[in-house]
Amino acid sequence: MSAGGEPAARSKRSDARRNEETLLDAAAAVFVASGVEAPVRDIAAKAGVGMGTIYRHFPTRADLIIAVYRHQVEALAEAGPALLASSETAHAALARWIDQFVDFLVTKHGLAAVLRSDNAGFETLHAYFLDRLVPVCGELLDAAAAAGEIRSDLHALEVMRGVGNLCIGAESDSRYDARRLVGVLIAGLRTPR
Repeated sequence: MSAGGEPAARSKRSDARRNEETLLDAAAAVFVASGVEAPVRDIAAKAGVGMGTIYRHFPTRADLIIAVYRHQVEALAEAGPALLASSETAHAALARWIDQFVDFLVTKHGLAAVLRSDNAGFETLHAYFLDRLVPVCGELLDAAAAAGEIRSDLHALEVMRGVGNLCIGAESDSRYDARRLVGVLIAGLRTPR
């Protein structure tokens, strides 16, 4: 036990947590660039760690993909309130959050294929996604509606589904710009002036 005892243990835990977050951020970036089947060595290089470190934390590719998915859901859930607090308008916060949501959707392409053999696992992840993100999107929509910036008859799940549907196929067709169409959707939520 160190002279400080408990603080040394806490410091180690926070370091391990930061290292895992760095690893998950690197994996997400590689998944965006190369898909979820990208070589583990690419993820290790991006994170600045050895492949053994990745396998120690995530014994299978599915474990890593699920961890990236959960990590990004949490980041999106935390981003909503932060954007509301820091953006000039509620509509600007909503638009910035939707941009991050689109980035998230890009990284999750391929998740279903990896988890096909574990349908219950996919259903659990989908429920987690809905439980964490629908309320955040709802809070952003409510704030923008209360400010008179957007229509007040919108529901978070329908907006999120609309954005998700606009993102389908974007990863396989370089001519298709889902972000541009999502921008049109978000601009179209504005109340007529």
